[in-house]
Amino acid sequence: MITIKCYTAECKTEWDAFVNSAKNGIFMFNRNYMDYHKDRFLDSSLMFYKDDCELVAILPASIHGTELRSHGGLTYGGIICGESMKQHIMNECFDALLVYAKENSISSIVYKVIPYILTKYPCEEELYTLWRHGAQLIRRDVSSTIDLTCPFKMPKGRKAQIARAKREGVAIEIEENFDEFIALENQVLSTYHQVKAVHTGAELALLNSRFPENIKLYTARKDGELLAGTLIFIYDNAIHTQYMASSELGREIGALDLTIATIMHDYQTTKRYLDFGISTEQEGLVFNDGLAAQKEGFGGRTIVYDIYRL
Repeated sequence: MITIKCYTAECKTEWDAFVNSAKNGIFMFNRNYMDYHKDRFLDSSLMFYKDDCELVAILPASIHGTELRSHGGLTYGGIICGESMKQHIMNECFDALLVYAKENSISSIVYKVIPYILTKYPCEEELYTLWRHGAQLIRRDVSSTIDLTCPFKMPKGRKAQIARAKREGVAIEIEENFDEFIALENQVLSTYHQVKAVHTGAELALLNSRFPENIKLYTARKDGELLAGTLIFIYDNAIHTQYMASSELGREIGALDLTIATIMHDYQTTKRYLDFGISTEQEGLVFNDGLAAQKEGFGGRTIVYDIYRL
């Protein structure tokens, strides 16, 4: 029998230990990451116990009116499960979740699936259970991912840009000047997409101080001037480019191209995937051809980020 307990601060040690050992746990589900923006979201995370004693799953979640989301402040969500998770247990977890929802006047559950490239072990029990309960796919975003164990060859034009950046003396560094980088990122986002970055420079600095092995900023400079940069999130099996930005001069001389090539080189023997993130807009309905082409030019090919509603 599965029972559900609401997360409280007293559960932090148990929660974090479970995330660290889970077959689909990632550092973003650690409470030191989730709680950096707790003032923006009403946390409603859940913990699933078998026979009232064994923690078998957790669900990072926030409440939005009568809707439970997994989680409103995170790109990925879904049920995080340990080695003991089997299909029948996942079925029971969802049965308990639906009872919990009814008892707490929750009208719907928005469920974000964790992409398979981020999991440590096969972990798609949830997909069967979602289907069995009639969950509807309400959003599908296109991301571009490289398999670093056998990457496709880059086109000549991309190789030429990388070579030009080297000739121009562009230097790639790992640094912590997040304010300068996010200013460049916001300049690019406002110009081309009329939006701003989700994180501030101060928030990125805070998260980097908490997770220095998982969050790194690669920059491309020429004569000290910031031309391009990429903020990466580092998972067990994958690297994810959380932000990429380049100035006009950086685009002209291939600064971002050299940055990505450097990241690929640095992690080709320790990580399997390099994921560039989504190239879709307006809840996944609009496909940004140009943005996808840039990522595909490095050898990226499509995976999807799915969101369901129960």
